Amino acid sequence: MKWRVPSRPGRLWRDKWRRVQQRAKTQKSDIALVASVVQRLAVLLAAGVAPGPAWGYLREGELPTLIAERIARGEPVPDAIVAQLGQVTEAEATAWRGLATAWAVALDAGAPLAATLRDFATSLRSLAQAQREIRVALAEPASTARMVMALPAVGILFGLALGFNTLATLTTTPIGWVCVGVGTVLLLVAARWNHHLVQSAQPKDLTPGLDYDLMAIAVSGGGSLDRAQSSMARAVERYRYPTSSVVSVIDLASGVAAVLDLSRRAGVPAADLLRSEAEEARRRARAEVQEKAASLAVKLMLPLGLCVLPAFMVVGVLPLMVAVITSTNIGL
Repeated sequence: MKWRVPSRPGRLWRDKWRRVQQRAKTQKSDIALVASVVQRLAVLLAAGVAPGPAWGYLREGELPTLIAERIARGEPVPDAIVAQLGQVTEAEATAWRGLATAWAVALDAGAPLAATLRDFATSLRSLAQAQREIRVALAEPASTARMVMALPAVGILFGLALGFNTLATLTTTPIGWVCVGVGTVLLLVAARWNHHLVQSAQPKDLTPGLDYDLMAIAVSGGGSLDRAQSSMARAVERYRYPTSSVVSVIDLASGVAAVLDLSRRAGVPAADLLRSEAEEARRRARAEVQEKAASLAVKLMLPLGLCVLPAFMVVGVLPLMVAVITSTNIGL
């Protein structure tokens, strides 16, 4: 008689692990992928290729292919982009929505589409570089948090290496059961605590400065600033681009509106001011995350000292002492 029921949970766990790995791999290259697509589109459009066929030439993955199929059926490019964002990461979806917004704004403002996409690709590459620097800054403290969680298991293996069956002590004696329970609770608390600390150090704005770049596109068409603001507000609302700066056309307290107001008062081109402000926003985001990563390394000592080390003592050291005392009594 063959039993196959246990294979299903194993298969489910394997499938879940593959999805986690795939998601992690995607998150490492999300905005860089969009930047590559936008750059190729800019080159094709500058060479005289129409927007629809230009998308058809792309071979950058499944998403651009699906977008090209929608465009071939007559759907507007921005609508085709946002219709295919159900299975991508949050950062990548924000970048794609930014592309849809930039495309719509450029068409509405009369800005040259090829030059617009080239500038937008430069912005996305800068964002991708900022994301890489952020991941590097957070990698060391996050790895430290994962490594220290293995200390209790190291204690058990150390006891086995010394010739004492600490596993038997943990699994067959009442004091071992208490040790396992207390150690498990401490490790769960430490894991939750570490996760909360690492997540709190993650950047809240996944695309810093992109609001300014989009408004720079809106004003590069040569129209008035008021018309550019109106065009930007309509595109943001339609394509649900998540922005904190471009809230409304009359929100002069926002960052973008403040730069536009400065451009009016000083009589200087708004596009250059907006792109400069975008780079400054990215520099501030990188500095903020690096500062959080430095403090994270110190904060992670709290769950280590209050949870992981006590769990190590309870699961790794105490059973070893019990095994030593038991073997000594048996020897006597």
